[in-house]
Amino acid sequence: MATCRPHLQRHEWLITMDEAVDVVLVGAGVMSATLATLLHELEPEARIEIIERLDTTANESSFAWNNAGTGHAGLCELNYTPEASDGSIDTTKAIHINTMFEESKQFWSYLVEHGNLGDPARFVSPVPHMSFVRGEKDVRFLRARHEALQSHPCFEAMKYSEDPSEIAQWAPLLLDGRNGNEAIAATRVEAGTDVDFGALTRQLIARLESHPDEQIRTCTGQAITDLERNDDGTWKLKVEVNDGSRREINARFVFLGAGGASLHLLQKSEIPEARGFGGFPVSGQWLRCDKPEVVSRHNAKVYSKAPIGAPPMSVPHLDTRNVDGKPSLLFGPFAGFTTKFLKTGSIFDLAKSVRSSNLSPMMAVARDNFSLMKYLIEQVRLSHEERVEELREFYPEAKTDDWRLEVAGQRVQIIKKDPEKGGVLQFGTEMVTASDGSLAALLGASPGASTATSIMLNLIERCFPQKYASQEWKERLAEMIPARAKALAEDAELLRANRRHSHQVLKLGHPDA
Repeated sequence: MATCRPHLQRHEWLITMDEAVDVVLVGAGVMSATLATLLHELEPEARIEIIERLDTTANESSFAWNNAGTGHAGLCELNYTPEASDGSIDTTKAIHINTMFEESKQFWSYLVEHGNLGDPARFVSPVPHMSFVRGEKDVRFLRARHEALQSHPCFEAMKYSEDPSEIAQWAPLLLDGRNGNEAIAATRVEAGTDVDFGALTRQLIARLESHPDEQIRTCTGQAITDLERNDDGTWKLKVEVNDGSRREINARFVFLGAGGASLHLLQKSEIPEARGFGGFPVSGQWLRCDKPEVVSRHNAKVYSKAPIGAPPMSVPHLDTRNVDGKPSLLFGPFAGFTTKFLKTGSIFDLAKSVRSSNLSPMMAVARDNFSLMKYLIEQVRLSHEERVEELREFYPEAKTDDWRLEVAGQRVQIIKKDPEKGGVLQFGTEMVTASDGSLAALLGASPGASTATSIMLNLIERCFPQKYASQEWKERLAEMIPARAKALAEDAELLRANRRHSHQVLKLGHPDA
């Protein structure tokens, strides 16, 4: 059944139509919940509606078992620190992602302290982050990576070891049964996190709906089927309810944060900025273990290097997950391919996304990514035993019967025009906005959820530039996120002070451990 709490009042400055709000957010995941929270804090009188096609919130990409829940911070993800041809390590992206995650932690801390967010232990847990490599070449890389990162305050607590006995203390499963003659190395940051983004989303939405002014409502079981501009520059959205009824809603601002479904809606908007964008869907699978005697011996998120030909999103990792207060282990991801843009989507999603404006970029990506297609086909054909064999590269004594397959969420990687190649496949996230700031769409995938606060702050700056520059909004934003990513990257003492505070509030332990 669709649930939709009605607004109880209308403000005189609002557009005067039968169903009219200031803001419509499409998709009830962590992105929409974060944006709704920020906008409500900045503009408490604004009427905001979140529309979700499923019957519950946070049940697609934000759902705990549909993502790795890493809390991406550049601590262990090796693809965020590429190696140049001369052997030097580029730390730019790792520092940027680390400081953006610090913005998220500051925002959550503010809400815990001032906004009745609830117990932070329900959505964020302290879990060490590790990188683990084998072989002389990768050991040299990890050693150089550690040296490059540790010189920056963001990573000053990172430890490095090539000693099997020390690595065994950090993560016993990695060394059990391993050949002692093999060159290995690992880094470890004790102050890492595991984040249940589904729980965080539900707590954010519950907090919004608890306000007595009833300015915010969440409508589940409803799908946006079309959207178009009104003559006054606002947007009319056509909504189909799961009971068969239909309605229309008008909004001054629309955010398309519906995961893979955002591309279709962006195309329906017909804004010029949407031209040329396409999507490449990639599904994922994990091996999951809930056996207490195995789970209790591994408390870490351990990332390694991706196989040759694998996309960056397929970097293998053995992760501790904490969902609903119960720890489990995940290993993967194992890539797959489906033409759906959502886990609950249609097999025709890819075909329906083809337009004359994006056909050339999509064909160019198909031409230039044969090795990726070959990799995906090989992954789809893996048997359970073959997947466990890959796990044994991490955990040599893994038993086949201790692990089961878990189907992850769907990811739609970005295809965009390129003047030289015709089209490129982009791994990451991208915000597409209308020139007048009345509509924005978020495309792409990782590390989106972990950096949701930063992404939504960027959206607000682009779509509400005058308000963003006002003294009132500046002061409110400074209360919620006292130190922005750029300042944190440049000021070591500011970084340390903010980390100590957020870790204390979020019960994450000492950040310098």
